[in-house]
Amino acid sequence: MTQLVADLNRPGWDDDPALPEWRGFGPLVGRVTADACVIGLGGSGLAAIEDLADRGLSVIGLDAGRVAAAAAGRNGGFLSCGGAMSLSSPDAPVSLDLRAELYRETLAEQRRLADRLGPGVVRQVGSLSLAGLPGEPIDDNEEQAARVQLVELKAEQEALASIGVAVEAYDGRLGQGFFNPDDALMNPVRRAFGLASTLPSGAQLHEHSPVTTVEAGLVTTPRGSVRADLIIVAIDGKLELLLPQLAPMVRTMRLQMVATRPIAADRLPCGVDFRAGYEWAQQDPSGRLFIGGGRDHFLEDETTYEDDPTPQVQRWIDSAAARVAGEPVSVTHRWAASVGYTEDRRALCVPVDEGVVACGGYSGSGNLVGPIAARAAVGLLVDNVAPPGYLRTSGSPLG
Repeated sequence: MTQLVADLNRPGWDDDPALPEWRGFGPLVGRVTADACVIGLGGSGLAAIEDLADRGLSVIGLDAGRVAAAAAGRNGGFLSCGGAMSLSSPDAPVSLDLRAELYRETLAEQRRLADRLGPGVVRQVGSLSLAGLPGEPIDDNEEQAARVQLVELKAEQEALASIGVAVEAYDGRLGQGFFNPDDALMNPVRRAFGLASTLPSGAQLHEHSPVTTVEAGLVTTPRGSVRADLIIVAIDGKLELLLPQLAPMVRTMRLQMVATRPIAADRLPCGVDFRAGYEWAQQDPSGRLFIGGGRDHFLEDETTYEDDPTPQVQRWIDSAAARVAGEPVSVTHRWAASVGYTEDRRALCVPVDEGVVACGGYSGSGNLVGPIAARAAVGLLVDNVAPPGYLRTSGSPLG
């Protein structure tokens, strides 16, 4: 078992040799005016900025840190279709037709991203969803949980097939479940850097500019302000800290991950999620394993605004990593991030003031759902088009 010594709270994605040199953008200083202001320079914020600039509007984009320094550059790198809502759930908050529509939209978003950034960034290799973790169950509880998960996965496989997805049953060395050929993988930092460096003219970005207040027509930072008629808040974790009125609708949780030195070649042929998605892993082209999860074992502790890795979750991930790798692993990086969850797993696209819309609450599936929510926010503000029903535009308090 690896010791808890690694590059602490620095994502392994940042050490990808294919990552371009990042010169960055200066902070916002002084008072500026634009047609629109977007807060958050992750996947959703960059999508909103691109959409607004493509319409000929001037846009100021702000981020508290570097582009993709928060959850947008610290997640598992999955481009999974359909979002966080299960197709097979009988208790889903929206109809199967709307969930199928979201699936199709996320697939289109993924292909748009692949066309934009190329196969070197977006690896269209599919994904496996598996019951349990590889190897023999460690106890009766794990064995029973895996049986339940397998039943749920079979129902999800049937639901995906019913909307035309070419899913296949899987029973192999990694476990049992199904393969979805539609899904893809990426290094999320490469995605963000690629998008941020190729935005249309009319977009001006500022890093290291934490927003302190948002109100109709005005965004304030410690060193400057932006006056804009249109404002989109496109952050996921800690959204309810910036906009307390959203606290009844979304809660911030911590995700944790590790990266390892290269393991056996082709151990993971694609992205894999285990245990109903509580663990997720991919192997990059160099052979390194990226794996996260374990939150369900420490749920109270992980419902937090803290975003540093913790020993107990990291030990769980270490154990899971060895089972996934099929061999001892050597961890090089450990990190965590804050992400937003909604009770019903619908992402938010919520008006919060005149000319202000907030996006977030992606519930662990923001790499494709986030840009869709952000584009819907643009449509709402610019065209007065109501967001699609698979997004949440208002809501009652969390239970």
